[in-house]
Amino acid sequence: MSEPEAPAQSEHLNIKVTDNNNEVFFKIKRSTPLKKLMDAFCDRQGKQMTTVRFLFDGTRVRPDDTPDTLDMADGDTLEVHQEQIGG
Repeated sequence: MSEPEAPAQSEHLNIKVTDNNNEVFFKIKRSTPLKKLMDAFCDRQGKQMTTVRFLFDGTRVRPDDTPDTLDMADGDTLEVHQEQIGG
């Protein structure tokens, strides 16, 4: 009997996006720019992209980031925060 091989990394990830009130789950490819996910979340929640920021592990996510560039794993969470205006 040979050892079972470790499963190859799936091409898709399930990513949770939460703004503390809502949780939305997205299934995206590792190579997909996160802008798609960010736009979709804002559309569903009726928010403007300019009024929120997305964080992964405390680091701001740029629209051209991908799950691969951020080294995300299946089941990871993006946090959505209101953009702080003024001071």
